[in-house]
Amino acid sequence: MSSLARLRFSRRVARPFIRTIQTTADTTQLQDSAHETEPFWVKIHEDSFQTYNCDKPELDVKMAADALYKAKMIRGFCHLAIGQEAVSVGLEHGITKNDKVITSYRCHPLAVLRGGTIQGVIGELLGRQIGMSRGKGGSMHIFTPSFFGGNGIVGAQVPLGAGIAFAQKYNEEATCTFAMYGDGAANQGQVFEAFNMAKLWDLPCVFVCENNKYGMGTSAERSSSNTQYFTRGDKIPGLQVNGMDIIAVKQGVEYARKWTVEDKKGPLLLEFVTYRYGGHSMSDPGTTYRTREEVQRMRSTQDPIRGLQRYIEEWGLASEQDLKQIDKDAKATVDTAVEEAKASPIPNTQDLWTDIYYAGTEPSFMRGREREEVHHY
Repeated sequence: MSSLARLRFSRRVARPFIRTIQTTADTTQLQDSAHETEPFWVKIHEDSFQTYNCDKPELDVKMAADALYKAKMIRGFCHLAIGQEAVSVGLEHGITKNDKVITSYRCHPLAVLRGGTIQGVIGELLGRQIGMSRGKGGSMHIFTPSFFGGNGIVGAQVPLGAGIAFAQKYNEEATCTFAMYGDGAANQGQVFEAFNMAKLWDLPCVFVCENNKYGMGTSAERSSSNTQYFTRGDKIPGLQVNGMDIIAVKQGVEYARKWTVEDKKGPLLLEFVTYRYGGHSMSDPGTTYRTREEVQRMRSTQDPIRGLQRYIEEWGLASEQDLKQIDKDAKATVDTAVEEAKASPIPNTQDLWTDIYYAGTEPSFMRGREREEVHHY
């Protein structure tokens, strides 16, 4: 009997064939002639999307901070999104200015796209008055009227996003909220609590998992029994998207917005399969839990910026020389922003006592670090 049991459990179990998500950056194909001033049709690769209880979308359709940190001008934590640019760019071009976005600490591209400035982001990283939070928020706390941060507590922004969506529904606004989190936060209890409340009240909230394969230094396979994050919303349908292709991201976001705002179907779970080139933060070399060859392979074969450049060149929208000039101008803009931020003064001591409470609701006094350190308003 014991030998029979060994035979039973050692037999290889046949697994059903599962199609995996496409993560190549340049698989979208031109359908007809491209025009610089007129709309034209392209076809997104069919494996750019995987669904859970919903239909597929239509298929037709940052190095300055790195250097400043290494120069010790940026202190504390600094989480860069190099390699994940398709998510922020595709998201911004798929929503409206009145929609709301909230994310974790890898927030710098969204802060600029959602109404901020490069000077404001760099200034905040340097702790200067020109910063978007006047130099008091740092890398993880940057805001605009439609962008709610930049949040430093893992997963805490997800229920906040559900709350913003609740306000949108209560006020009968034709907008939605994109609450973003990483695969490292996907197992948090508060995330599932937010899912439950959002579905219970059919809130216009799109929960967005940026799956860059590694939560801090742990691979998704080692931390999650189910790595198909778009299927983990229980009764909330989900859509998995190629997060390395800007066009696929934009189409996925437009689908999600239509689902929540126009069709009023309640919440949706989006998963963008992407990849970060650097470590979790600037203090993480990013090579102790993955090989240098893996990072280099992703850089050379699936880079979202290079993929978009190939689209533009192959479709005849701009020449290689045009793109080089755009790249040169962008670097000059960032260099100028860095110098302006470095020239800005640090916050005044009195500024430390401001922006703690909503204007007009401050207490009569506030205690500081020590009992004797008291500020009277």
